[in-house]
Amino acid sequence: MAASKPSHLSGEAMEVSVEAGNRGDEARLDDDGRPRRTGTMWTASAHIITAVIGAGVLSLAWAMAQLGWVPGLVAMVVFAAISYYTSTLLANCYRSGDPVAGKRNYTYTEAVRAILGGAQVKLCGVIQYANLVGIAIGYTIAASISMLAIKRADCFHDKGHKNPCRSSSNPYMILFGAVEILFSQIPDFDQIWWLSIVAAVMSFTYATIGLSLGIAQTVANGGFRGSLTGVSVVAGVSPTQKVWRSLQAFGDISFAYSYAYILIEIQDTIRAPPPSEAVVMKRATMVSVATTTFFYMLCGCMGYAAFGDAAPDNLLTGFGFYEPFWLLDVANAAIVVHLVGAYQVFVQPLFAFVEARAAARWPGSRFLSREVRAGPFAFSVFRLTWRTAFVCLTTVVAMLLPFFGDVVGLLGAISFWPLTVYFPVQMYIKQRGVRRWSTRWVCLQTLSAACFLVSVAGAVGSTAGVMGAVKLHRPFSGY
Repeated sequence: MAASKPSHLSGEAMEVSVEAGNRGDEARLDDDGRPRRTGTMWTASAHIITAVIGAGVLSLAWAMAQLGWVPGLVAMVVFAAISYYTSTLLANCYRSGDPVAGKRNYTYTEAVRAILGGAQVKLCGVIQYANLVGIAIGYTIAASISMLAIKRADCFHDKGHKNPCRSSSNPYMILFGAVEILFSQIPDFDQIWWLSIVAAVMSFTYATIGLSLGIAQTVANGGFRGSLTGVSVVAGVSPTQKVWRSLQAFGDISFAYSYAYILIEIQDTIRAPPPSEAVVMKRATMVSVATTTFFYMLCGCMGYAAFGDAAPDNLLTGFGFYEPFWLLDVANAAIVVHLVGAYQVFVQPLFAFVEARAAARWPGSRFLSREVRAGPFAFSVFRLTWRTAFVCLTTVVAMLLPFFGDVVGLLGAISFWPLTVYFPVQMYIKQRGVRRWSTRWVCLQTLSAACFLVSVAGAVGSTAGVMGAVKLHRPFSGY
């Protein structure tokens, strides 16, 4: 009996140890069995700001020039309010049923599938992922333009402002693509929080520089330029051009607030309640939209005040400013760093979608699962192959379309209504059981219909701009 006692105690100790180990494992997992999420309101805000204060902020002065002081400011406030409101509706869709313990929807498309179902799931998926591809292309173009602007600013400083200083943007697109191939090996959204924070800091850096240069130029001009209604028809712009440009300006402003299509994916990085992920996401949305709107108004207004109706379509690369050239270099370098992070924020949901489908199709495949980790990077044969191919594809398409302003407006217009307004509104109506023809139902449907008209108008104007730009550019010319 005495000899068996240690064995008995050892067994008890082992059971306690196993139970403690299980509890330890559970403590490291969320309610869905996935590794515990660590995101906070601040990391979510950083993701949103990285996505929102992007290259679109640089086109706001041009948009203001097309619309004028009154319509331009009203448009910014209205789009900000709409984006905030519909984002709060969408945040409630992260969990189905109970807002604290309900089933998680990991992606925007999963939320649509869980709440709406049917053909709308495929429609949402096509629009969302096509738009993410388009944004990747647009950001590649924008980054190359900023890198080229650094070279041109130095050239103008050395050789004078009348020197054309022409150069191709193609090498810079290839360089940006090479950098993105590396960062694309970060496996998922939750692990790029540090990149988003760096990118958010960079966005504030170049926005502040643009704002400062706008203020300095306004002071040098001796006052504000611009008008209440924007570019005048008698100033060398035909009535048709005025209409197209005004519509494109609405597209540019809507693009500047576009992030709803990655909101659910951002929300999926927030650590488990209390408080609920929806509450944290709504706070992050309020902070982010308020911050970005403040910067948008300052940058857009001061850019318009500085240049009036002649505001360039990209405030820092359109060379409204030539000096101090080193400050322009710093601003454009900050843009490039920001776009490196913003590119990842937008493409990670697409990467996750493709890889989840591949894992479901070929479960247990070592080609998919075997990986080598190095810091935040995780290299696997499949990830390296497919993500590299994706970055190469977006780079090649960007080289075919080396014009930025028109692409920005088109992307914003196409995605604004379905992803920012329509699906969040419809999911809210379905979730909350809003009665048809009730006051709330009518108000929500009116909002959706009005935004649909704005989206169509912006798409028409931006399409006209893209068609005009196509006539002026040769594929792979880099000009």
